[in-house]
Amino acid sequence: MSIHQAPMPLCQSAFAQLLIIDAQERLAAAMPDDLLERTVTNITRLISSAKILEIPIISTEQYPQGLGETIPAVREQLPETAAPTKKTCFSCCTAAGFERALTEEPKRKQVVLVGMEAHICIVQTASGLQRWGYQVFVAADAICSRHPDKRDNALERMRHSGIHVTNTESVAFEWLGDSQHAQFREVSKLFK
Repeated sequence: MSIHQAPMPLCQSAFAQLLIIDAQERLAAAMPDDLLERTVTNITRLISSAKILEIPIISTEQYPQGLGETIPAVREQLPETAAPTKKTCFSCCTAAGFERALTEEPKRKQVVLVGMEAHICIVQTASGLQRWGYQVFVAADAICSRHPDKRDNALERMRHSGIHVTNTESVAFEWLGDSQHAQFREVSKLFK
């Protein structure tokens, strides 16, 4: 490691928030089946992990009149406190009320992003959160786009911009931090 290179940050449950972006019915219907299945499975794993570890969860819906509600597989897992922020702008950060939806505790400066249309709403939100001073993590196996090449491009752009590209299992186990964690068995079962 170069003396100028910063150490790789890890997700920490005490500092984290989980943001589910636009996992909606009509967007889901346009996704390749295999990518959609993997994305939804991993979103629900992170929701379950966050609930077990008492990590705040936030969600958004892009123009729900046209794109529908959050898909049932995700919506049914969300806690009542995660009622979606409705928006028409692509970046969550420019949506009215979104900033209030973020947990106000000053220590919760890590946001893990999952959801749909990686190259549109996820990229723009990651950029906005980064400008606001958040440490942004994107679970690559819990995001999708209608076209896989656009998702791949979004991941490459985010990685080169200092967004931390990771995966669902890494996030959950970084949140745990130790196999002696009281909720280790409950969280690890989600990945078997």
